[in-house]
Amino acid sequence: MLLRVRVALPDRPGSLGQVARTLGVAGADIVQVVVLERLGGRAIDDFTVVWPGGAGVERLRAGLGAMPGVRVDGIWRAIGAPVAGAFDAELLTQVAANPNEGLATLVDTVPALLAADWAMALQVPADWAARGSVGIDARHGADDMAVLGAVRKRPAPPVVYASWRAPEQLLLPEVTPLRARAITGADGTRYALAPFGRAGLVLVVARTADAELPVAAFHATEVDRVAQLVRAAAAIVGDRLDGAKAPAPREPQRSAEAPASAV
Repeated sequence: MLLRVRVALPDRPGSLGQVARTLGVAGADIVQVVVLERLGGRAIDDFTVVWPGGAGVERLRAGLGAMPGVRVDGIWRAIGAPVAGAFDAELLTQVAANPNEGLATLVDTVPALLAADWAMALQVPADWAARGSVGIDARHGADDMAVLGAVRKRPAPPVVYASWRAPEQLLLPEVTPLRARAITGADGTRYALAPFGRAGLVLVVARTADAELPVAAFHATEVDRVAQLVRAAAAIVGDRLDGAKAPAPREPQRSAEAPASAV
């Protein structure tokens, strides 16, 4: 299976090679390395690796954790082959080629770009934040705005379009104010949010928490990448976004054997 491994390590010569060797000894075949950050003598790198199917990741985590100065920020399943930033231009080309389906194209494609599980476009009404209160999960402090364990008591924003892996029953954390950012849900799901700037539309990209694989939060560079894609797609699709509506709920089908009315 394909895994994404996020590692924080000392930013000095040889550190990257040592991590690569450790991954190889553990049985991982590296297919891509992306440097997310280099700051203050530290670096954060994402390794995409092929990992033997059925093999546990304990030895992988233990090997990396034993290295001095190295911290494992996340190990999670990557959907599809790794892609580089150059693919962003190809995605926007597809959106421009068929702007009527531009929103669906963006939502369906973004998860693969960011090693995420699913994405959806929500339509957040202007008064949505005022429709009820929000309870903060007891596992997180009420002052911790970076990790919102929020349970909404208001109606969920309508889903305009969702990728095929998106869950039907969804409990999102607080999505307002509408600005690009990364947040974490009460169940550990990691989210990246980016507003389109019109029609109340917000793109939500998610990495689902796993008991065995600790999923990493979206890095600032990833959130910025999502925001840039959303802004560019919004400029291409234009006024078509104003007409985007959540699909009407389907009425339950009546059984053929059931009578139309009771006498």
